[in-house]
Amino acid sequence: MAAAGYGEMLRTRYAARLLTGTLVGRLPTATAALAIVLFARAEGGSYTLAGALSAAYGVANAFGQPLLGRAVDLYGQPRVMLPSAVLSALGMVLFALVGLEPLPVAYAAMVVAGFFTPPLEGGLRALWPSVLKREDRIHAAYALDAVAQEVMYAVGPLLVMLLVREWSEAAALMVINVLGVLGALAVVSSPPSRQWRSEPREAHWLGALRSRGLLVVLATFFFVGSALGSIAVASVAYADAHGGGMISSYLLSALSAGALVGGVGYGARQWAGRPEARLRVIILALAVCYVPLLLVPGVAPMTALAGLAGVFLAPALACAFVVVDRHAPAGTATEAFSWLVTSFGVGASIGTAIVGPAVQSGGARAGFAVAAGSGIAAALVLLAARRALTAPEKASPVVARSETDRNGAVEPGFSAGHQA
Repeated sequence: MAAAGYGEMLRTRYAARLLTGTLVGRLPTATAALAIVLFARAEGGSYTLAGALSAAYGVANAFGQPLLGRAVDLYGQPRVMLPSAVLSALGMVLFALVGLEPLPVAYAAMVVAGFFTPPLEGGLRALWPSVLKREDRIHAAYALDAVAQEVMYAVGPLLVMLLVREWSEAAALMVINVLGVLGALAVVSSPPSRQWRSEPREAHWLGALRSRGLLVVLATFFFVGSALGSIAVASVAYADAHGGGMISSYLLSALSAGALVGGVGYGARQWAGRPEARLRVIILALAVCYVPLLLVPGVAPMTALAGLAGVFLAPALACAFVVVDRHAPAGTATEAFSWLVTSFGVGASIGTAIVGPAVQSGGARAGFAVAAGSGIAAALVLLAARRALTAPEKASPVVARSETDRNGAVEPGFSAGHQA
């Protein structure tokens, strides 16, 4: 599949609308940490308080995503996602209006905003089979989704800073969250979202977590998230040791640029073989590319090494989306993808917490050692638990067909998993 495959995917009816709406709807999540800290500081709060409020949002989000994902699988997307988007936005608006006094109200607003963040990521990935219907298009969609995340997390903070400059920190909070509601509305008002129904599911309190294969993927991406969280902090320490200024942004921008290049390249071709085996190779390559960061050379070569460290990130995510779909028990697609978001986010938070003392005692090299160790741990999880990934509990008909039919053709009457 050439680059034209992306164009064909986006020209599929509703595909561009769903992707764009999901990205806009996720802006509040992508910008929350920065927007909360900026507003808290503008209100006279300390960095410690700002960090605590941001952490409250993050923890609530980690709990809310899989629970709301399960609700989507049970009750459909519009009945869950739009109300939750509105409640999340109201939480942020309350924070912007009340400020830091009384403080319990500020914390409550953060918990509401974080917990009710709609599971748009999981919802979009559950929709793709019914919208695109062909394995090659779904392959391109997963890759483009992973690439778009890098763009969103780069553009989102710039939008926040622009809003702050033109208006205020409070206005930035409110505008971003209004945009989030509009993005969610664009998704849930579309026919694919309104018509989508989850497959029949077995009643089980563990839901998607009863899949051993899914647990392996979640553990793997916990460590991938930890690596990324530690790189963010280690990059600041590296910048402090090399003159400060914009150096940390050079490294993080190079990391995102590497992910963009890797994701576009990965999605521009079809891959033979089982995605589980491919994920092991990609994660191993990701871990290997983290190790050279320990060299901490001058700024120019370090920027190049940061770019190399990002190359396999988007391919790892794109491949993981396929593996999660194959291993999620029937009727748990949105919940399973939402657990991936939670695992990744919690890992990033833990990595950020661990790397602080490491940097304090050993400088930037110690910080990058945490990232390299996390990457190696992710690879070891996949290697040690490879048996759990050999027999998916449920193979997506689209993906399963692609393993034997390289043409990716769709038979008349084809019915994709999770289709309405």
